[in-house]
Amino acid sequence: MEASFEITLQMVIAVVTGISAQVLAAYLRVPSIVLLLLLGILLGSDGIGLLHPHVLGTGLEVIVALATAIILFEGGLNLDLQELGRVSVSLQLLVTQGTLITLLGGSMAAHWLGEFPWNIAFLYASIVVVTGPTVISPLLKQINVDRQVATLLEGEGVLIDPVGAILAFVVLDTIMNGDTDPINAIIGLAMRLGVGAAIGAAGGYLMSLIFKRANFLSFELKNLVVLAVLWGLFTLAQTIRSESGVMTTVVAGVVFANSSVPEERLLRSFKGQLTILSVSVLFILLAADLSIASVFALGWGSLFTVLVLMFVVRPINILFCTWNSDLNWRQKLFLSWVAPRGIVSASVASLFAILLTQRGINGGDAIKALVFLTIIMTVVCQGLTAGWVAKLLQITSKEATGAVIVGCNPLSLLIARFFQEREENVVIIDTDSEFFPQAEAQNLRVIASSALDADVLEEAGLASMGTFLAMTNNGEVNFVLAQRAAEEFNPPRVLAVFPRDPQATLSANSKVNQAFIPDLGVKTWNEYLNDGRVKLGTTTLNESEFSSQQEHIQEKIRTGVLLPLLLEREERLQIMPAIQEWEVGDRIIYLLYDPRPNLLKRLSGATQSTPLSLEKLPEVEEVPLAKLAQLSASEAAGG
Repeated sequence: MEASFEITLQMVIAVVTGISAQVLAAYLRVPSIVLLLLLGILLGSDGIGLLHPHVLGTGLEVIVALATAIILFEGGLNLDLQELGRVSVSLQLLVTQGTLITLLGGSMAAHWLGEFPWNIAFLYASIVVVTGPTVISPLLKQINVDRQVATLLEGEGVLIDPVGAILAFVVLDTIMNGDTDPINAIIGLAMRLGVGAAIGAAGGYLMSLIFKRANFLSFELKNLVVLAVLWGLFTLAQTIRSESGVMTTVVAGVVFANSSVPEERLLRSFKGQLTILSVSVLFILLAADLSIASVFALGWGSLFTVLVLMFVVRPINILFCTWNSDLNWRQKLFLSWVAPRGIVSASVASLFAILLTQRGINGGDAIKALVFLTIIMTVVCQGLTAGWVAKLLQITSKEATGAVIVGCNPLSLLIARFFQEREENVVIIDTDSEFFPQAEAQNLRVIASSALDADVLEEAGLASMGTFLAMTNNGEVNFVLAQRAAEEFNPPRVLAVFPRDPQATLSANSKVNQAFIPDLGVKTWNEYLNDGRVKLGTTTLNESEFSSQQEHIQEKIRTGVLLPLLLEREERLQIMPAIQEWEVGDRIIYLLYDPRPNLLKRLSGATQSTPLSLEKLPEVEEVPLAKLAQLSASEAAGG
């Protein structure tokens, strides 16, 4: 009874501490793994001695195995094959060539600097080839890095985990059995990957069928059925070929996520909660089981080993794997900086320490200590600075430029012109080809298709664009298009023209902003543009007249004679949302309705084909009170 209570107490302490660390990390906006590691070490035998994972015995290995299956399956769920297609070559190289570079570079550093024998050095390097998705995914959500980089990092983290874990077990098997034939090692790696992938693909398809056709089951029960099937697949793969289960869980997640399963978000939510719990408990238990004395006993050579892994091996890896990609130097530099190790490295190192000790092979505790030193240094150093580095390199999603505009009409062509003049990519999508010749005359890229098709948005490059704007003549369609774009591609700025009050329509969590002004009549302003009944103006809000300028412009907006189009702030151009707090220094670009008859305009030299020129218009620039004062003064002088 006392033994069972002790095990219960250990698990409760791990769960309470883990969730508390997650809550505190969310409040402080720091990577949760940092606090999990610190609290785990604090509660362990080298800290206050409250947590003793060895009490769990072999149960710790069971917890590690089943929790890792959940974590990797959830990682597979988050992989979108369409997104991966954009970086597929680089990703393939990172998982294959990159693994080899890290294996060789890490083992040489561990041997020459850490003074480990070659077999132990290779075992260490095989464990740390992986980058943890459980660290990277929360980190990317916090810093909102641009989508292309985020997809590459997430894809690498998820796909390299099973490859690295299986590679590590192949190296361990080679050390323990004394078989140094590289052919046997390669065959063992390929067999585990192949068996795991085959079982995972079949299992993922089975899970999708359950979700699609088992309508008699509630969504709650379906989620639990998927969990049961997942653990069953993991165990089956492990039974057929040891250590192939990790590959099975990833492939099952990828197949399920890309099977167009209805209500998939409910499963994602459920698995996401299980993943947070699993990561929290595992890191607390494994960190508590770490001997700090063994880490300090490694010496300076091991510290230099980790530094070489971070600042030499990783940049070389990225340089070779992204050589022919379309990534710019800023993106490559960020990829070189961010490669934190996570739960898979920790769990594999802990398990290897036990296995090597049982076989009487020296080096197990030293490997575990060095792996945890790698985790601590990469997580703390890279995790705490990734946001700052992303901002410094200007690769956060907020910095993304370019626009995808749905609706080819005079108004959208005018807006596209401004983005084009700044050398930002602009793509226009429409099914109506009436204004296509005008767009092509401006060298604008046009796609003649429906924006309801996600493949069309993918072709337009929305995944890497900064702005999505829907401005067809149909407000209902615009709103639906914007919602789908936000859900599937999540660009930094999503706007639509729709005839409803945004305060009443949009929920607090909606990413769709109403463009320009409420109840904009796109058709009306397009007619104004076609007939030449508008002027194109610009004004900059200054500190001395800020309030009067705002009031004057807002009054013209309310009377329907002024349409604000674009806002330039800190040298960045963005489409004007209907609800926007203006600031001193903002530059506003707008259209002003000019009701003069067309004949009078033609007599004054204006023609319909004359492109609008951007100018400061006196109707907007002159503050009304000042204008009245000038008129009064001139009348008095004339009298």
